[in-house]
Amino acid sequence: MKEIAPADLSKRFRVEDGEEFRLSSIDPGDRCGLNKAEAKAILRARREHLAALQERLAADKSRSVLVVLQGMDAAGKDSMIRHVMSGMNPQGVKVTSFKTPSEIEREHDFLWRVHAAVPNRGQVGVFNRSHYEDVLISRVHADKLDANGLEGDPKGSQFWEDRLKDIRHFESYLARQGMAIVKIFLYLSPDRQRQRLLRRLQRPEKRWKFDRSDILERQFWPSYQRAYEEAIRTTAQPEAPWFVVPSDHKWLSRIVVMETLIETLEALNPEPPPPSPAVLRNLENLEAELRSSEVPAS
Repeated sequence: MKEIAPADLSKRFRVEDGEEFRLSSIDPGDRCGLNKAEAKAILRARREHLAALQERLAADKSRSVLVVLQGMDAAGKDSMIRHVMSGMNPQGVKVTSFKTPSEIEREHDFLWRVHAAVPNRGQVGVFNRSHYEDVLISRVHADKLDANGLEGDPKGSQFWEDRLKDIRHFESYLARQGMAIVKIFLYLSPDRQRQRLLRRLQRPEKRWKFDRSDILERQFWPSYQRAYEEAIRTTAQPEAPWFVVPSDHKWLSRIVVMETLIETLEALNPEPPPPSPAVLRNLENLEAELRSSEVPAS
């Protein structure tokens, strides 16, 4: 297997100062010098380490990690969760999928339902789509946004600049509360999206995922790319960086996300709490007592 420094895979696509960022600087078909077999081997080798770090985070219970997954339809968000998070303890992972807001959610500010879903200390939270939908799909389809009670005009740029500013401040607040935020944009090319959508239609077990809107939304591709670029440029900051991950090859995007999570958890360096002094003082006696103990017959 080709030697690759794990940190290189995440640092290569990290954006924490978006002022100079351009989406065109990333190639969605990038392979990072790897092939599929090598990538799968890295994924298998690193999964155990990620699980150990998550266990330490759960025991420490002083910090949490929020993973924001964004991408166009068929970018691989669902399979990313399945392949990268599969080695983690399900008790310590909270996955939230944000669909069309319910009536109750529409009666609150757009960040209300998001704040309620952030992970507890000791947890890894994953947002499958997120608060960014409110500056992506809502922006592309601003004519359908219910602006009743909202300040500003959704047809003007200032409305979206203010909303992006709100998101930036919200994420800074979460970071000050001990949350490590990792925002991932699975960057897919339109040609690869077409191929994946065709496969959905061709495979009976996958057809349930297909909706005609998947085709209709493709005509708005340039608008979505502009919305993503501005969102990344405006909200990328050291405490809430974006990782713009090439995703034409799912095997590549998975190891990039795996290494990004490992790097994030290693930086937190969570440690389990120390055992009680009473246990340490009586360690030998407790071990002897446990070895000689018997379970009563039922």
